[in-house]
Amino acid sequence: MKKLVFTKEAFVTGEHALDYLKEIQTKRAVIVTGGNSMFRTGVIDRVKGLLEEGGAEVTVYSGISKNPTTAQVKDGVKFFKEKKPDTVVAVGGGSPLDAAKVMTLFYDFPELDFSNVLKTDISSLKLKTKFVAVPSTSGTASEVTHVGVITYEEEEYKFAIRSEAIRPDVAILDPEIPSTMTSQIAAETGMDALTHALEAYINKTGNDFTYALAKEAAEGLMEWLPLSVKTGSRESREKVHNFSCMAGMAFSNSGLGMVHGVSHAFGGKYNLAHGLANAIILPYSMDYNKKDETVREKYGKLSHALGGDVIEKVKELQKELGIASCMKEAGITEETYRADFDFLLENSMKGSTLANPIPVPTEDMKKFLDCIYYGKKVVF
Repeated sequence: MKKLVFTKEAFVTGEHALDYLKEIQTKRAVIVTGGNSMFRTGVIDRVKGLLEEGGAEVTVYSGISKNPTTAQVKDGVKFFKEKKPDTVVAVGGGSPLDAAKVMTLFYDFPELDFSNVLKTDISSLKLKTKFVAVPSTSGTASEVTHVGVITYEEEEYKFAIRSEAIRPDVAILDPEIPSTMTSQIAAETGMDALTHALEAYINKTGNDFTYALAKEAAEGLMEWLPLSVKTGSRESREKVHNFSCMAGMAFSNSGLGMVHGVSHAFGGKYNLAHGLANAIILPYSMDYNKKDETVREKYGKLSHALGGDVIEKVKELQKELGIASCMKEAGITEETYRADFDFLLENSMKGSTLANPIPVPTEDMKKFLDCIYYGKKVVF
């Protein structure tokens, strides 16, 4: 038996989806967001206005970075305790959504903090505070997942906090909001979504439902992501937004793989954007995982649907979108990489690497890291 959860209270999509905020019963709401982009594009003012139209007292907590830290979450929890919200509305990319999830968890359960949350069974907790997610980027799908990824500064590593408690009550996918993304952000976050789809598709703990969502998301992203990046058209941005969410529904109910394990190691150490790190690692992981017969068969089905070898098509897409082909090209110096190699190796073996469809021995990971850093072909 396996329980599947794709959303909780409400999942709202399509034109004017943001207007659903007027229907949310709340007296005090806190909006959590990132830097300036959501203010500059008027999204925060619109969200605030809709909540106030419904009768809520609204305040804003902003400044979440591209890799949210424990310090930012702690500061946010203090803000929550001061404002006492009954509703939290996270607006922006995956970073503010993830940070807001953990802030709300610690706000509702003050006995939890970063010293014990990873050691405590939080699987059955239920938030008292309503949580609403409004994604502005199309990558993490944090609006439908039970995961919040936070960078622990001292460890220089990104840990995933998992609990059904932090799966948003309401997910709002308004197609107007991702239209504000720059082409670079659209490319990196879109490749993040593709990584989710492809890793969920080959994860061996999945089932017919997750595989169908992941496969459809992968095919859709391969078709629409280039248009989204190059044209920024309303239709292409909406399509990528939807397929990104589908990929999130898939991986949240199945799991991921070595791309995310390695990505969290590099992202935590070098503050690399998550989507960029995933985009660089993805094709190398596909070459590694194709050694498995079941994985090869699944790649074959995707290749048939796409009209060409899926791994080569991912490599072509990476190049077409202007994504760095290796970590060296992304700006990490060789001296730095070699000095940090043991740290990167140790942390790359953690997390989602443990859920990879093929077990990854340490000796293989050593070779794999050199491949993704120098751009070497995976032939071992």
